[in-house]
Amino acid sequence: MEITVHPIGIIHSPFNNLADMPIQPGGEASAPGTVEVYPDFFAGLKDLEGFSHIILLYYLHKVSRMQLTVLPFLDSEPRGVFATRAPVRPNPIGLSVVPLRKIEGNVLYVDQLDVLDGTPLLDIKPYVPEFDERAEVRIGWLEQARGRARFTRSDDRF
Repeated sequence: MEITVHPIGIIHSPFNNLADMPIQPGGEASAPGTVEVYPDFFAGLKDLEGFSHIILLYYLHKVSRMQLTVLPFLDSEPRGVFATRAPVRPNPIGLSVVPLRKIEGNVLYVDQLDVLDGTPLLDIKPYVPEFDERAEVRIGWLEQARGRARFTRSDDRF
């Protein structure tokens, strides 16, 4: 089966290289930016302004390889890529939950970006606590790293 997706927009951020980028949207290095939705998809923004947070799905366009085992930022032990948020995935799709500040025309102003400037946007979904929050969760090997993601920055390992 072949699957084809097309960008619906582009993400603009202050990050031009992987070094020193935040590794997650909630990190201290995360920054405000904009999400430009292409004109063909403008009508899909109707009613989005009522949400405080949105989920951005995007294509990790600078990923040049795939690895099934990676050394994650928050650990010194190799882990399976599906047990991490590492970008070197079989399908390099990223996800970020970010605060939505405002919408002007086809431009969304957001906070807490953790993506490279020029990242192709694949989809936008509203963040809905009733759908997305879970009360009882386990976070596997990341339990030992709890709280460190906020202060960790990217490097050139991926």
